[in-house]
Amino acid sequence: MNDSELLRYSRHILLEDIGIEGQEKFRAAHAIIIGAGGLGSAAAPYLAAAGVGKITLIDHDVVEITNLQRQIMHNHDAIGLSKVASGKRMLSHLNPNVEIIELTQKATSELLDELLPQASIVLDCTDNFKTRHLINAACHKHQRPLVSGAAIGFDGQVTVIDPRLSNAACYACIFPENQIFDEMKCSTMGIFSPLVGIIGSIQAAQALQVIAQIGEPLCGRLLLWDARTSQVNEIHVHKDATCKVCSTKN
Repeated sequence: MNDSELLRYSRHILLEDIGIEGQEKFRAAHAIIIGAGGLGSAAAPYLAAAGVGKITLIDHDVVEITNLQRQIMHNHDAIGLSKVASGKRMLSHLNPNVEIIELTQKATSELLDELLPQASIVLDCTDNFKTRHLINAACHKHQRPLVSGAAIGFDGQVTVIDPRLSNAACYACIFPENQIFDEMKCSTMGIFSPLVGIIGSIQAAQALQVIAQIGEPLCGRLLLWDARTSQVNEIHVHKDATCKVCSTKN
């Protein structure tokens, strides 16, 4: 790191659990963020500010006025722009030392097969079960840690899935594909503005913890946040021996 970077990240370097070694790990990391909406709008700026060296944003959508109530990576002038272009503009102004890659497309298994071998960490900031299962399967295939977040109404959740750990539950262990879940959308259910900021920020914190091996990330734990009561609950999750994604029997 040069003198400017040492000054920029000095408050991290002062932390014993991070120091220069941890900051160098951030600098060398490549984070893939799938979804540049509410969750991604909170997670991406914190990763950029923290000095994660390369961030790839994946989203096929454009900025709409209804997004601006919660998606703080975008502003009024960005309406009509792709979310990844708007996100890259904001993140580049925030920290010009970070390389931002914008991909205006949906996440597909083919795209993830191409990108994940070069990734350090993946953040699932999407809003539907089909895509979450696709991301989970790709992360298991390529043995890449995944930080999964979700938010709707006043309720949010976060977990860390690390397929490098032999006993780690994957997303399909927690939410099996063959089970029916109500697919709730912000456009029909509504969403509390700061909720995505809270959950997305936790996702960023978890990603940094995994990258620099700090503390105890939420592996094997599903954190639930109720914004109505500010109550946090935690559910311990376990590997499903019959899981179609991560079971050794498959």
